[in-house]
Amino acid sequence: MVGAWATSNSTNSTDTSNEGGPSDGTQLLKKGIAEFYDESSGIWEDIWGDHMHHGFYDDSSPVSLSDHRLAQIRMIDEALSFASVPSAECRGITLSPVQAERANAIALSQGLSDQVSFLVADALAQPFPDEQFDLVWSMESGEHMPDKQKFVNELVRVAAPGGTIIIVTWCHRDLKDDEESLQSWEKELLDKICKDYFLPSWCSAADYVKLLQSLPVEDIKTADWTRYVAPFWPAVLRSALTWKGLTSLLRSGMKTIKGALAMPLMIEGYKKGVIKFAIIACQKPK
Repeated sequence: MVGAWATSNSTNSTDTSNEGGPSDGTQLLKKGIAEFYDESSGIWEDIWGDHMHHGFYDDSSPVSLSDHRLAQIRMIDEALSFASVPSAECRGITLSPVQAERANAIALSQGLSDQVSFLVADALAQPFPDEQFDLVWSMESGEHMPDKQKFVNELVRVAAPGGTIIIVTWCHRDLKDDEESLQSWEKELLDKICKDYFLPSWCSAADYVKLLQSLPVEDIKTADWTRYVAPFWPAVLRSALTWKGLTSLLRSGMKTIKGALAMPLMIEGYKKGVIKFAIIACQKPK
């Protein structure tokens, strides 16, 4: 493949006000996201390894339910398999300078710096020309995007003709035919999570499909992977309650500590069916 572009789970972008300039609220959101991942990435890697995203768990797979690092690697494999694409040369972007520096260091240590590189950049104002990448992949970053339309527009813009687009993201549940919005208690739960994880408003997988349908893409498909990631947040919570986890949290900043305290809310959201874990893939016509 010519190349690949991917967002890390800390990627976000700017919104604009009516005057055309960046809104203060979005700038604060960007700053909060970058600082959150600057603070927490080192702790996460120390306890969980290189992959900062959900694991993919399946009773039929050889991956043990207790082997969370392998489950995270399997998430990558399953996402690529779902979209029918092989591995590729990769360029990644993130708002977090700490993440970009660490990712480049890992690539160098593995002898992959000529194939894989990372930079600090905004996912809604990407520093790439049109139609550059055969694979455009957002891995658990869509939930941070304040403007979902701009987000998918940029994904499609940088995809080459015939290229594949993959979005793996947290969502809220799809609305029923007779619903205009989530129930009040569901909104309250998601609002609490937003404050601690620096998230704007949530959307559903169906919302992503509608956005993509308005753009020049084809073969849109989606799947609900919620049951495959179900063991993840309880495992993260257990790791935070170990001696190593607790001492690491105490050495971190308040943003990381607040994020840790919000873990039970994520578990509640999954258990009650409010939070879904979705994958959406499509192709850009040749």
